Amino acid sequence: MNSRSTRPCARPARLPALWLASAVMTWSVDSCFAQCVEFSDRAPQMELDAFAKSPSSLLEKLRNDKHKLSDRLAAYIVTDPSVLPSVQTLISEAPSTDRLAIGGALRIAEARCTLTKPDIARKIRNFTQRLGDLAVQGGYSATGADDPDARLPSRDKQARQPARGGELLEGDGKTKLVNPFKPVPLPR
Repeated sequence: MNSRSTRPCARPARLPALWLASAVMTWSVDSCFAQCVEFSDRAPQMELDAFAKSPSSLLEKLRNDKHKLSDRLAAYIVTDPSVLPSVQTLISEAPSTDRLAIGGALRIAEARCTLTKPDIARKIRNFTQRLGDLAVQGGYSATGADDPDARLPSRDKQARQPARGGELLEGDGKTKLVNPFKPVPLPR
């Protein structure tokens, strides 16, 4: 047999593998672009999957802490906006006090997506308006867009803030101890 006769048979075997690889790459790129926040601010995928399977588990887990409920739900939404149908299920199972926190979470998520993904922010706003739930809309309105708490700071920015007690080291490379008796500058 001719060596050329075996080559055409080998090419079609590579073709499905190439198609599969390109499909995986496209899917992973699409999922990266759907998120509004940096990798360090995203919710863990395991938590997202658990929320998608059983949205009411979030209510049970954070029963008496509305602030944590709002923060966690906002993190889920900005990490993966495709969880909005699960949010709708969560709203249908939540008491009205929790619905206020859910509305606040939707507003926080919208605010965080506004700069990076305005189309997703618009999708969140439209989702909230279509719900027609007065408690959710009340929580959404109560958490104003100008409210500094509406835009959750990233973890990287929190890590860069100086210690409240002041700097303990100074100089090049921060190797020299600060004089503890030096007068503290007064704020202007």
